[in-house]
Amino acid sequence: MTLTRRQVTELMDRHGLVPSRALGQNFVVDPNTVRRVARLAAIAPGDRVVEIGAGLGCLTLALAEAGAQVTAIEIDRFVLPALREVSESAGVTVVEGDAMRLDWPRLLGADRWSLVANLPYNVATPLVLDLLDEVPQIERMLVMVQREAGERLAATPGSAAYGIPSVKVAYWAAAEVVGSVPPTVFVPQPRVDSVLVRIVRRAEPVVAGDRSALFGLVRQAFGQRRKMLRRSLAGRVSPEQFAAAGVDPAARPEQLSIEEWGRLAAAI
Repeated sequence: MTLTRRQVTELMDRHGLVPSRALGQNFVVDPNTVRRVARLAAIAPGDRVVEIGAGLGCLTLALAEAGAQVTAIEIDRFVLPALREVSESAGVTVVEGDAMRLDWPRLLGADRWSLVANLPYNVATPLVLDLLDEVPQIERMLVMVQREAGERLAATPGSAAYGIPSVKVAYWAAAEVVGSVPPTVFVPQPRVDSVLVRIVRRAEPVVAGDRSALFGLVRQAFGQRRKMLRRSLAGRVSPEQFAAAGVDPAARPEQLSIEEWGRLAAAI
């Protein structure tokens, strides 16, 4: 039911399409890959799935094949006719729009959704973080992103990739890298490898309290990530407050878990 590389090429030729570098378009053209994505996303018949950056519909068709009720978001008006051609007969709802500006409550309603998507590299991280912050209807994500971005989203304390995105994801959800994707399954081929990241939203954030105060603290510390916390947070966190939080002032920001960041924010 999904598209082969040859079918994608013919579809692009028929519609006069060239992938847009400005939109970060790298279309998946391998049936095995998109079926693997649907399988790792644990899609069951009847699941509501939103796909961002549906492109030419390869992953879209794999999700429909798995029995999902798919809403496919696409920003590129030139690609939309081809996407509609291949997907609407499979029962897919195609929506033209910019995922960074959509009225998500109006689109999704009060239902529970999964997000499954091959995200454009240039917006992947801010988009995932915004959806976690603002769209609680999306309870699960399986996203294909550039390896570096994916490793940051799922990084754990003490790892080189751990940073502000890692802390934000951990606040809302549990995340893990569940697979790798080579450049050869895309048209055009990117110069980097991709990974699949699974993100499952928690029933409640792992830390209670003022979210803006918490992440203000995190941003300040990671702004000088090579410095010890006693220096990067000087004037904001006292020795007594470090002690009350049970946080070592000689630690560096990448060493603190979300729970430790929460205790530090609560102490001040």
